Amino acid sequence: MPGRVSYWLLGGKRLTEPAGNLVDRRHSFAGRSLRFDSREGRAYRRAVRWISLLACCLIAPPLAAGDWPAYGNDPGGSQYSDLRQIDRDNVRRLRQAWEHHSGDRIDAPGLGGTSYEVTPIHANGRLYYCTPLHKVIALDPATGEEQWRFDARAAAADPEMPPGPCRGVAYWESENEGACARRVFAGDMRGRLWALDADDGQPCTDFGAAGGHPGYVHSDADFDNHGEGWWAITSPPAVYRDLVITGSALDDTVANAKDGILRAFDTRSGELRWAFNPVPAKLSAQTGGGNAWAPLSVDVEHGLLFVPFTSLSTDHFGGLRGAGSPYADAVTALDLADGQVRWQRQLVHHDLFDYDLPSQPLLVSILKDGRRREVAIQVVKTGEIFVFDRANGEPLFPIEERPAPASTVPGEQAAETQPRSTGIQPVLPQALQRDELFGLTLLDREWCRRRFDELRYDGPFTPPDTRGSLIYPSTRGGPNWGSAAYHPGENLLIVRADRLASIVTLFQPDDPAAQPVSTDYSDRLLPLRGTPWWVRVRPFLSPLGVPCTPPPWGTLTAIDMASGKQRWQRELGQARGFGLTLPAATGWGSPSLGGPLVTAGGLVFIAAGMDGHFRALDIVDGRELWHKPLPAPGMAVPMTYMAGGRQFVVIAAGGNASLGTPLGDAIVAFALPAD
Repeated sequence: MPGRVSYWLLGGKRLTEPAGNLVDRRHSFAGRSLRFDSREGRAYRRAVRWISLLACCLIAPPLAAGDWPAYGNDPGGSQYSDLRQIDRDNVRRLRQAWEHHSGDRIDAPGLGGTSYEVTPIHANGRLYYCTPLHKVIALDPATGEEQWRFDARAAAADPEMPPGPCRGVAYWESENEGACARRVFAGDMRGRLWALDADDGQPCTDFGAAGGHPGYVHSDADFDNHGEGWWAITSPPAVYRDLVITGSALDDTVANAKDGILRAFDTRSGELRWAFNPVPAKLSAQTGGGNAWAPLSVDVEHGLLFVPFTSLSTDHFGGLRGAGSPYADAVTALDLADGQVRWQRQLVHHDLFDYDLPSQPLLVSILKDGRRREVAIQVVKTGEIFVFDRANGEPLFPIEERPAPASTVPGEQAAETQPRSTGIQPVLPQALQRDELFGLTLLDREWCRRRFDELRYDGPFTPPDTRGSLIYPSTRGGPNWGSAAYHPGENLLIVRADRLASIVTLFQPDDPAAQPVSTDYSDRLLPLRGTPWWVRVRPFLSPLGVPCTPPPWGTLTAIDMASGKQRWQRELGQARGFGLTLPAATGWGSPSLGGPLVTAGGLVFIAAGMDGHFRALDIVDGRELWHKPLPAPGMAVPMTYMAGGRQFVVIAAGGNASLGTPLGDAIVAFALPAD
């Protein structure tokens, strides 16, 4: 039963050194700090803007059309491509072009197995990706032939480094030629950031040399992160000019976790240029976290870094956090010149639900009120969507503070209100109804209803409780990393989401129910070290291992960004149970993980589901136009590029051990048949 159950489920300040001598962009780009009202002043500002843009091009030459140079293609993470060789009319002819196997696969349950969450990038005439066992591999984009591979475990003499999700790598190039003029940056599970020669995969020995380890900087061992537990880099760093910026994943089951400090390094030397700690200095000795484990976004025009921060530790008990941090669970815009805060908006107050901001902020221009608006879109685990003016953080759709349930746990003080996005339609229902609970049989459904009655559930943001609280959406969401893409021609936001619930129960350490410790992410029983509590987080399933929440359990939704209304919504994938893939006609969908790619050809490409199929949908109405089985579920974000005159669409198909899916180690490319 445990294996079957997990298969149904969806399952991440102080600056101690000088900030450096970066030029303040506020005085050199677009004339924003200048105050000229005359015609000469306006002409001066235009001249500064054009000079600035020219300087950007000289510093970082534009990449060739048809590349996919960053995790979400552009620095703002739109997950959109203007390629249109593959379109609605010919997508049915799409065929597998090649398949590459890394060999990095561990068939073990839970956190001991491998999970492929990577989106490759295409730059420098190559395809680059990372594996769960800390290899970086370069492929010929037309054939899938391996050109080089780098092994971080071997290079760091660290064979015991645990597996972990590596969602992608970053690319940078200088204006010069020679060794390491083009670099690939990749993180690992120890907090190292590696710089590799993009041409041959060799470590760039100037990067990190001053720290005594040429080839990498160590954002954990080389700096004081003010806490306990592990520290890792699981998402690709952000690159801007001569800066490479990293977030972190860290151990959020310990009260005094390490602080989630963002660091910006020089792309050549690895020298620290600035750092930002989201944990207030007065709390740093008693709590930590607040990190950004999801991808970061760069606004090149305005010189801003957009960061999706998480909660302070621990996830489900916040009694030691005090007043907390304004940056916890806040989308935050930092000045790329010096790391100073330009604006921030907290989207979850005093997070007790593991509702950290799970996805890259989308920096796009939407059509609203009859004109284009430059915005930052933040998708959150509740299925709500928050949209802000990129320059000043003002919301484009109304946000209301609404009352939230109180905590009954000794020492805890839940937030009295929570921000809710009221002007844009959420992608899933915001509350569970007892009469709508699901079961494969009448007995199954009745069991779900009785269990519902035993649990505490007071609607959205019900806090954890000693008798067990129902958290809906689940601690995984709703949406999660990679879950949204924006199509500018259709003005549509495409969002992947799940409709699942979690049961979160707090225990005293001497409670017999607090044994043993589990590391299965789908059903975790863990001590919250440094607090009076243990926590168990498990899915809300019937005895048959089926979600008690009403289907569809996985959805894909298109939202019109002019009105905030849904254009269409459909189930995503086909559920599996009892060793079978259930018929699509059930409309149940599938728990999923990953996200969509949208193209100018009018298509949405997505895998993500438990059934292991890769699909192409019509972006106008969500109709399925094409699908193909993958060697393992593609729980990642697809990408596309041009090579040899052909458009390729690529997906990582390696499954996810923490969800109990079949596992693999493949990168699979599709293209139209060659003429």
